[in-house]
Amino acid sequence: MQVWKTSIRVYQVSSQTTKRCLVGLNKLYFTPVFCAQHNCTRAFFYPRDLVLKSDEIFSSNKLKNTFATNRTEIHKSTKTQRRPSQTPFSKTEKRLSSELQKLRFEDFSESESGRIQKDSQPNQDKEFEIVFGVAPCLLALTQGRRSVSCLFVKSGEGPERDAILRVCQEAIRRGVQIKRVNKQTLEKMCAGKVHQGLCLQASCLGFIKEESPITSLEVKNQRPLWLVLDGVQDPMNLGAILRSAYYLGVDRIVSSINNSCPLTPTVSKASAGVMEVMDVFGCSNLKHMIKVKVEEGWQVVGTVGFEEGNSQSNVMACSNFKISRPTLLLMGGEGDGLSPELRQLCDVLITIPPRRHMHPGVESLNVSVATGILLHSLLSTREVNC
Repeated sequence: MQVWKTSIRVYQVSSQTTKRCLVGLNKLYFTPVFCAQHNCTRAFFYPRDLVLKSDEIFSSNKLKNTFATNRTEIHKSTKTQRRPSQTPFSKTEKRLSSELQKLRFEDFSESESGRIQKDSQPNQDKEFEIVFGVAPCLLALTQGRRSVSCLFVKSGEGPERDAILRVCQEAIRRGVQIKRVNKQTLEKMCAGKVHQGLCLQASCLGFIKEESPITSLEVKNQRPLWLVLDGVQDPMNLGAILRSAYYLGVDRIVSSINNSCPLTPTVSKASAGVMEVMDVFGCSNLKHMIKVKVEEGWQVVGTVGFEEGNSQSNVMACSNFKISRPTLLLMGGEGDGLSPELRQLCDVLITIPPRRHMHPGVESLNVSVATGILLHSLLSTREVNC
């Protein structure tokens, strides 16, 4: 109301002072926001070009017509401005979270985002398998040991967004197609396992079967330690063993092929991607390989459970054993442990003594846990002796 009174007063003064005041009136300018706050007509004096010229006669009808025309134009422009924000989204856009929209449109350039497709299914090729999880997918891309077909990313929010973004950037850098799929599709692709929002369709990764020469690291160690696995069949155990062996500094891993778990995506996930980095050798005849190493001067160390160690006089605690020359550490599989034919080839048997009286039924350790303890014990002595 105060603004309205002010405008009438300006008009009265302008009619008395002719052109000079009308020039000032033409400079008087109120925005729609200001007018709305004071409950007055939004169009009042809004467009500067609608103010009457100095030589025109102000009449009440002309003033009313000016206000009505201005109000109509402002109302139309307001509708036009609101229309884009009120455009309904498609069904696909509704399913996409703001985080994933950022992943597509902010984190990637236009050329990169063009490689991202929606709602695509994996290629049913027997030569490919589905690697899942952030670390396995990232390392499979960076190491280049697999032939990669496509990266599948979950549509939606998640706690692993930064890690997923890093994997997507690596895929784009290497020219790998990225496809967005829903959670149900990813779970179906990896048989319900923990995928962390990522699946990678890539070629299979198997054991290295040909004999490889001694690496420079093994020569530098002078007393290399090879881990030999006999009949480890659980993929989770195998993955955990690979992770511990890599972390603790094992020089080489050799596994039996016939009665052991193959190198699968589950093993890669359990190893936190170590399977993508570390060479795992497969041997169809462990007995022959061990005999060859014995002839080369290697010592063979077998492992047994604590209860079994109490019944044999040549079993010693792992803490009392020290590596003095190149060594093969033999680990048996779940349940039966080392096979009798491999046990006969051992120079010494070691065990992990418990620190308390064990209740019947829980007197042994999981093979992956036992492997980690034994590796740490033996490799610690090698570092001291070196």
